[in-house]
Amino acid sequence: QVQLVESGGGLVQAGGSLRLSCAASGRMFSINDMAWYRQEPGKQRELVATIADSGNTNYIDSVKGRFTISRDNAKRTVSLQMNSLKPEDTAVYYCNARIKQNWWVAIQDYWGQGTQVTVSS
Repeated sequence: QVQLVESGGGLVQAGGSLRLSCAASGRMFSINDMAWYRQEPGKQRELVATIADSGNTNYIDSVKGRFTISRDNAKRTVSLQMNSLKPEDTAVYYCNARIKQNWWVAIQDYWGQGTQVTVSS
């Protein structure tokens, strides 16, 4: 069974930094895109950043220049370095990975359990 386990959330003052990490474990044939999402109470989950297996990245406009997504394919991890944090970045952050467990099955989406990031003003 594939699992994604996140770490690194917490409370930080505005202007500070946090680094989120997510490790995939279990049987898998390949990992395609990996991503970070976030969700505020009462709002829809929002895509924050993506990274392809090639290393190509994309970010939403509000985090460009402040957040950096990276991955280590050998370790099956994805990270999100968050700098110059703002109160509006406060949310539960979820990692996501598109994984093939075997070569003959379709890609499936897997999610981490979520980690709280709180930025105080």
